[in-house]
Parts: sequence; C-alpha cells; structure tokens
Amino acid sequence: MKREDRSLLVVTHLCQLLDFVSGFGGLIVPLVLWLTQKDKVWDMEEHGKKIVNFQLSMMLYALISIPLIFLGIGILALIAIGLIGLAFPIINAIKTSNGEPVDYPFSIKFFK
Repeated sequence: MKREDRSLLVVTHLCQLLDFVSGFGGLIVPLVLWLTQKDKVWDMEEHGKKIVNFQLSMMLYALISIPLIFLGIGILALIAIGLIGLAFPIINAIKTSNGEPVDYPFSIKFFK
C-alpha cells in the first residue's frame, strides 16, 4: 500500500544539490531513493524518473561542454549547466512541497 509522503519527494529533489557540496551524490542518492521507495510512496515513480533523467542529461551536457572549452564556449556552457543544476532542483522542491507538477527543462527522456 502506497502512502503520500510529500516531504520525502522534496528531499529527493534537494538531494541533487549534493553535487555542489560533496562533488558527487546528486545522482546516486535520488536514484537509491527512487528505486527503494517507488512502490511505497505516491508519485515517487514520476519524480524519480524526472530527477534521474535531469541528472543524466546534465552530466551528458557537461561532458559535451568539455571539448568546447577549446572553442571558447565550453566555459559558458559549464556555467549555464551549473546554474540550471542549482536552480531547478530548488524550484521543483518548492513546487513539490506545494503539490504542483514539476518539470525539468533540457532533460533527455532516458526513462519514460
């Protein structure tokens, strides 16, 4: 039986910020929460997929940006990726807390 746990969903979104604190964990912790709680918490399946898709997309964009440093646009791309990676987990945590639907722009749908 599933339970509603909006606070766990908020924490799942905010765990992405671990990348900024420790350098890793922004994908691992939400992935573990998603996989262990998707059958227990309402909407964890949807939120987990969106978070993992977003994190994988940001990693892919960062990898693509590294060679672009030699063309002069890679640094700007990495700064933009960092700002997007900081802003949208916070925005979506607030939306989740308010019961609003979340959206991560620029996400590639690895998991549907």
